[in-house]
Amino acid sequence: MIWNLGSINADNFYRLPHLPGPGETIAATDLRQGLGGKGANMSVAAARAAARVMHIGAVGQDGTWALQRLLEYGVETAHITVIDTTTGHANIHIDADGENNIVLFPGANHMVTDQMIGAALAEASPGDFLLMQNETLGQPFAAETAKLLGMRVAYAAAPFRADSVTRLMDKVDLLILNAVEAQQLEDATGIALGDLPIADIVVTLGADGCRWISATNEAERSFAAFRSDVVDTTGAGDTFTGYLVAGLDRGMKMPEAIELAQKAGALMVARQGTADVIPDLKDVLDHDFGQGA
Repeated sequence: MIWNLGSINADNFYRLPHLPGPGETIAATDLRQGLGGKGANMSVAAARAAARVMHIGAVGQDGTWALQRLLEYGVETAHITVIDTTTGHANIHIDADGENNIVLFPGANHMVTDQMIGAALAEASPGDFLLMQNETLGQPFAAETAKLLGMRVAYAAAPFRADSVTRLMDKVDLLILNAVEAQQLEDATGIALGDLPIADIVVTLGADGCRWISATNEAERSFAAFRSDVVDTTGAGDTFTGYLVAGLDRGMKMPEAIELAQKAGALMVARQGTADVIPDLKDVLDHDFGQGA
C-alpha cells in the first residue's frame, strides 16, 4: 500500500500564445479548471496504476469537491482533513508548444500537522510505501515515523530545495529528481549522485528518457524515452512518479517499473490537464508505443 503525504490543489489552466516575460501582460485564449497538486496527481497516478493509495493531506471548506474527485479516481481519502482555510491552488500557464510555468498558493497544504500525519501512518504496515514531495509540510516527521514502522520512503523532491533533500537523505530509499534538480543537488552537496547514501535514485530526462542510479548494485542504467506528441507537460513527472512507486509496490523490479512509468508519462504529455486526465493502467498496457525514442 502507498501512503502519500501530498498537496491537493485546484488547478487553473491558462492557454497562452507564449509564456509571458517580466512586466508583460498577455491575454489567455482559454481557461479550464481541474484537480491538481503534485500530491493529488501522484495519488491518482498510483491508483490508476492499480495500487492501493491512502492520501494524507488537507483542503479548505471550498475544496470538498476534491475529495469526491479523488474517491472517483480510486484514491482513499479518510486521512484528508477539511480545515477552515483556503484550498491550495495553482495558476498554470501553457504556451503553444506545451511548455508551462506555474504559480502556486499553498493554502491548506501548509496546514498539514504532524498529528494528522501520525494518525494516518499509525495504520500503515511494514513494507508499505510512504510517498512525499515538497508542496506540504511535515516531511521530516513523516519520514522518521515511516522508518520506525519499517516502511519504504519514496521522495519526489519537487519543488526542489537542496536543504530539504539533505535533511531527509538518510531516511529515503528512493529519490526521484529531474535533470535540473539532480544538478542542483550535486552542486549543493559537492557529492555525485552515485555517492549519496540513498539506495535508488531515478533522474528523469524528458525526451531523453531517464537514469537509474543503484547504490545497492553499484550500477547506473539509462532508459530511452517512448515517442509521444507533446501537448502539455504539466503533471507528466507526477504521473511518472505515481506509476513508478505503484509498480514497485506491486512487486515489480525497478527496470520494469521504470518502463511502465515512462509509458504512462509518454501518454500524459499528449493530454491537456493534470489529475483528471492521467492515463489508467489499461490505457498504458494497450497502447502501441513502437520503438523507444
